[in-house]
Amino acid sequence: MIEGYSPLIQTVLGTGLTWGATALGAFFCIFQPTNGRVLENGKFLDGSLGFAAGVMLAASFWSLLQPAIDLAQEADSATSLSYMPAAIGLLTGALFIIVSDYFFPEHDIISDNVHQEPEVSSSTSHIVDSHLFARLSNESVRYRGNNLLTPITFPDPQLISPRIPRMSTKLWLLLLAITVHNIPEGLAVGVAFGAENDITGFYRARNLALGMALQNFPEGLAVSLPLRASGYSFWRSFWYGQLSGFVELIAGILGCVTVQYIQSLQPYALGFAAGAMIFVIFDDVIPEAHRK
Repeated sequence: MIEGYSPLIQTVLGTGLTWGATALGAFFCIFQPTNGRVLENGKFLDGSLGFAAGVMLAASFWSLLQPAIDLAQEADSATSLSYMPAAIGLLTGALFIIVSDYFFPEHDIISDNVHQEPEVSSSTSHIVDSHLFARLSNESVRYRGNNLLTPITFPDPQLISPRIPRMSTKLWLLLLAITVHNIPEGLAVGVAFGAENDITGFYRARNLALGMALQNFPEGLAVSLPLRASGYSFWRSFWYGQLSGFVELIAGILGCVTVQYIQSLQPYALGFAAGAMIFVIFDDVIPEAHRK
C-alpha cells in the first residue's frame, strides 16, 4: 500500500497486510496452555471486534458502495436507474454470504471433548465374590480373601498414554467458515485497489485494507486458540490459524485483475464486495462482539 505502484502490487501489499494480521492473531495462541481453559475474559477481543466493525462499516460505504454508485452514474448518467449495477452487486454480495452460511454454518469454537479428562474408575467401588473382596481406589487395590492381603499398585493416571489430539468436526467447520468468509474480504480489497483512479480512491482502498486487518486479528486467534486448547502443538495451531487468512491474498488478486480488464464490472464488483462486507458486519462481527 505504497502510493505510486500498480494496482496489482497495491493489492498484494494490502491483502498481505490482512493476512499478516490474521497470522499475528493466530500467534497469540502461544499463551494458551495445552488442554487448559480457554481465556474467559474476552473483553479485549470483543473490543477489537467492535472497533473493527465500525471501521469496516465506514469503509464498506465510502470505499466500496459510494464509488460503485459513482462509476455506475458515470457510465450511464442519462437514466435514473444508473444506481442499479451497484444495487444488484450489493444484493448479490449479501446473498453470497447467506448461501455460505447455509452450507458452512457457524459452530461453537470449543469442541465438546476439549476438557474431558481420561476415563478412570470411580474413586471407590466394591466387588464381592464368595471369598474375595476387592476395594478399588485411585491409589491402590487390596485383595482380601483366605487371610491373604496383597497390595497391588493402581496405575498412575499421569502415566497413561496421552490422548492423541484430533480436530473435531466443529473445529473443521469453524476453520472452513472463517476461510469462506475471508474470500469476499480479500475480493473487496482487490476490487478497491483495482478500481481506484485517483489519490482519493487510493486512500479509500488503503483504509479498507486497514479495517480488514483489524478485523482479521481476532479471527486468527479464534481459529488457533481452540486448536491449542484441544492439544495441538503451537506451530500446528498457528499454521491453521494463519491459513484462514491466506485466501484473501488469492481473492484480492482475482478481484483486482478482473476489474482492471473488465471495466464494466467495476460497479457490480464493488457493490458485491460492499454487500458481502455489510452483511458480515451485522450478522457475524457485531453479534460476536456482544456475545459475552
